[in-house]
Amino acid sequence: MAKDDQTNIKLHLLEPRATEKSYLEQTNRIYIFPVKRTMGKQEIAQMVEKEFDVTVTDVRTLIRNGKKTKFSKGKHAYPGITHRQDKKFAYVRLKKGDSIKVFDEPEDTKTSAKEAKADKKAKKADKNAGKENK
Repeated sequence: MAKDDQTNIKLHLLEPRATEKSYLEQTNRIYIFPVKRTMGKQEIAQMVEKEFDVTVTDVRTLIRNGKKTKFSKGKHAYPGITHRQDKKFAYVRLKKGDSIKVFDEPEDTKTSAKEAKADKKAKKADKNAGKENK
């Protein structure tokens, strides 16, 4: 497998977080991505530019330590404490005018949802008309 093929596989795993905090950060053109702990800032910037066809101006990274969790292996077993895995997040700032669609739905989904609502209203109207005739 060529090196380009490996990077293409990785690109499809890159998806921005859709949370309230990330939504607020988007007003400053900052997008938050969960990334592998071994990835560097330059690699993250290249992947975002290739995947979303935007220009990256700044990358900041954050490693969030895993939380402690308690566990027990039975009624009388000694309870222990373990840790969840650490997670790494990249805060990527884009060039002015560039954006990534995170919260937008495809147009087909919006129109089909409207049609479904119209169908439900029509069925209710038919049921109500049938009750009035009885």
